[in-house]
Amino acid sequence: MRRRLSYLVPVLGYLGGLFWIFGFVLLIPLIVLALDKRAGQEEVSPLCFLVPAAIAWGLGVVLKGWKGFGTLDSRGGMLVCALGWICISLVGALPLKMGLGVKYLDAYFEAVSGFTTTGITMLQGLDVMPRSVIFWRALMQWFGGLGILTFFLVVAFSGGTAHQLFSAESHKIFSKRPAPGIFHTLRILWFIYAGFTALIVGLLVLEGVSVYDAVAHSFATLSTGGYSPYDASIDYYRQAGYRNFALIEYTITFGMMLGGINFFIHYRVLRGGLKALWDNLEIRLFWGIVSGSFILVIVNHWMKFGFGQVEETVRYTIFQVMALLTTTGFGTKDIGAAYFPALAKLIFLVLMVIGGCVGSTGGGFKVLRIGILFKMVRRQLNRIINGPASVNPVVVDGETVEAEEVRRIAGIFFAWMVLIVIGGGITALLSDYGVLESTSGMFSALGNIGPAYIPAAEMPNLHPLIKITYIVGMLAGRLEIIPIIMLFDRRAWR
Repeated sequence: MRRRLSYLVPVLGYLGGLFWIFGFVLLIPLIVLALDKRAGQEEVSPLCFLVPAAIAWGLGVVLKGWKGFGTLDSRGGMLVCALGWICISLVGALPLKMGLGVKYLDAYFEAVSGFTTTGITMLQGLDVMPRSVIFWRALMQWFGGLGILTFFLVVAFSGGTAHQLFSAESHKIFSKRPAPGIFHTLRILWFIYAGFTALIVGLLVLEGVSVYDAVAHSFATLSTGGYSPYDASIDYYRQAGYRNFALIEYTITFGMMLGGINFFIHYRVLRGGLKALWDNLEIRLFWGIVSGSFILVIVNHWMKFGFGQVEETVRYTIFQVMALLTTTGFGTKDIGAAYFPALAKLIFLVLMVIGGCVGSTGGGFKVLRIGILFKMVRRQLNRIINGPASVNPVVVDGETVEAEEVRRIAGIFFAWMVLIVIGGGITALLSDYGVLESTSGMFSALGNIGPAYIPAAEMPNLHPLIKITYIVGMLAGRLEIIPIIMLFDRRAWR
């Protein structure tokens, strides 16, 4: 028992440090609260943020104590990662619970959906809710976009075991860095991330969007989270009669694309390397998926409904393709509506599985892994044609993918399929939804996407066990499954 506790001491220490920093993050919405009260708008009590902040600081002191950070191995890093996301969401749910009066399970669901940048919401009537609480939803997504632990490493930590935390939270395949050293790399990534956020804010303000709306939507766009301050999502601006609503939609589409591309690509482009936009397998496959899906969906629509309103159809199609591939989940049209025929709905499901690029803020299985799976199939065909003695390594951009990584990708894909079947089965068992709706719900949770063929207005009425299943799915999808599975393996705690 003493040995087990000594092993957990550094894990608890890192969790304490994470809680301490998170307490300060919880104070940021007070700025919105103060500005709204000055403008005479009805708002919530400051205690909605002060109490959770005090709880976070208290947990930070208790867990970390007065000792420094200990040494972590890869197992400890994964435990910190999994427990960190779960526990931060527990505290992050409190402003939603206290400010909106919703059930705690729904508030926790909303917080997990926020931090994992999934975007499935349990809330209705967003348009009239307190703006500081709605801002908190967007802020959770922004911090979750590049990762809670990466932010912690940038602002509060410097030590030899940082790579264990970074590896536990990040997508671990061909993890190139724009600069030597984890801390230098993370600072560059957060600088690019913040810069793109400011760019989208500026563009939206120039297009007539209020500063509050621009910031909230920019947070949810670059993080590929999809939380909007309005029930109608981005279509709000069309419904509200904004003159530049079409331009706003194109700007959001551009922002989602930025979030869905590997940030290492952004770094190279910003340094003048424009060839980075097409010189590797993943980015070429990304453009191919976008263009192929766009053509198929728009042709499917025109075959069903005929030509007419060409610009509108093009705009709706490219917006929805980008929203689903990058797993942002914003909407200008309901993906379950008749506007998108059967083939389009099938393509949308495929995009939900694929997701964004490795090293992006997007969820899903990742474009690069899909490319490697295709190369694995091709290798098997070559072995059959040329004989089993032939050497057919999986090569991506001139680098051989190690057999261990290939097996890991295959294992994650299998785990994805199993979790989708389990989640879809639980949904079908405890609801009246059919196969497509039930499966799409877990697709959405596991892929950190948001939209599903279950109407958003019906999400709060789901059975509590379905909500818990989706919570597990969202965390598993964001953390690459393994850290969550480790929590249920008693060997991890020895």
